[in-house]
Amino acid sequence: MAAESVIFALASGAGRAGVAVMRLSGPGVAAVFDALTDRPPPPPRMAALRRLVNPDDGSALDQALTLWFPAPASFTGEDVVELHLHGGIAVIDGVADALAGLPGFRPAEPGEFSRRAFRNGKLDLAAAEGLADLIDADTAFARRRALWQMEGGLSRIHNDWRERLLTLLALAEAALDFSDEPIPETLDLEIREGISTILAEIARHLGNPEAVERGRDGYRIVLTGPPNVGKSSLLNALARRDAAIVTATPGTTRDVLEVRMDLGGYPVSLFDTAGLRDSSDPIEQEGMRRARAALETADLILEVRILAAHDCSTSVGEADAAAPGRMVFWNKADLAPGVAPPFGLTGSAQSGAGLPALEAVLAGRAQAALEAGPAPAMTRARHRAALLDVKDALDQALTAPAPELCAEDLRTAMRALGRVVGVVDVDDVLDRIFSAFCIGK
Repeated sequence: MAAESVIFALASGAGRAGVAVMRLSGPGVAAVFDALTDRPPPPPRMAALRRLVNPDDGSALDQALTLWFPAPASFTGEDVVELHLHGGIAVIDGVADALAGLPGFRPAEPGEFSRRAFRNGKLDLAAAEGLADLIDADTAFARRRALWQMEGGLSRIHNDWRERLLTLLALAEAALDFSDEPIPETLDLEIREGISTILAEIARHLGNPEAVERGRDGYRIVLTGPPNVGKSSLLNALARRDAAIVTATPGTTRDVLEVRMDLGGYPVSLFDTAGLRDSSDPIEQEGMRRARAALETADLILEVRILAAHDCSTSVGEADAAAPGRMVFWNKADLAPGVAPPFGLTGSAQSGAGLPALEAVLAGRAQAALEAGPAPAMTRARHRAALLDVKDALDQALTAPAPELCAEDLRTAMRALGRVVGVVDVDDVLDRIFSAFCIGK
């Protein structure tokens, strides 16, 4: 991939739209003004209307707003041009074809703009990942967490640890370099106390090992209960669409059905499962086996029951229903007027009664789980892996039998921290990270 190439791509969504943004980046990109407009670039960061023409035959392409961002004051750190086009497909295709015909211009690959920004010091690796997560964010929670990371929240934490480790390493190496001179007796204690403090902070930041998966995949709520209590109807009502088949025949649901949704701004994965009962049907038995497996991985088990006097007396006990990770929803309350359950929430998936209260409780449970901890949870498994390497190196540094071994363990810890923000050689992960970006970013 030639660094001197001018790359271009549609930075806005594909398809017909009111406005389409074509982004270009690279040395010599200003030539696009001579080629397509026959006019010089506008003043930096000021929009100017230009008539775009095809340099091959002079045919008109569009009237577009153009913006010019000279290096290094641009997203990529290179010279950047943005063409704000009318969003018709023919316009976009015509401009793209004209750009492809210019010498040294080529279409960008996925994530290439962000990769150039990283190479030019405009983004560190953690911030680039935050940018990718921000583009993919589908809930308010995901947006807040991605924006925090993109704006350097994670990098500040890791860089602070790295700077403090650098200070401790300097103290350790000073003890080695001046071993034949008087060294303060408290120096070793100062180094070990510094390491212990950082270890405690890392332990808090690591938190629950399931936090990364939960934050990305959503809070897992599994619906369970006997057949025909309305689990699938409740799933459809919460999802606000017919995601599950609903019939009066017991055992309709045979497999585990997952629906992702936004509850109160938090990502939630809701699972419908087969009703649990005695059955000789091998297909239904497999469905119940899968249901029990889903229950094992649930953050919250939502047991659905029918609100009726006889069912209230034979259901799960109140102590079990109030246990962490479990709650009961009494369905079909519209068919049992005057019946009050001893615990849990009541409502009707059919009429919608009680569902706003249920959604509020579920959103509160998701918030409590996803917002737990002293800092926003890590978003990538590689961040956790790097921190575990740091922890292992610092544990060894604390028990190192010789000063030179302690110093080497501190260097190892700093290299592991550097992998998160990209201040050390990370070429082995760059392709994997930036290839997941959309084209145009």
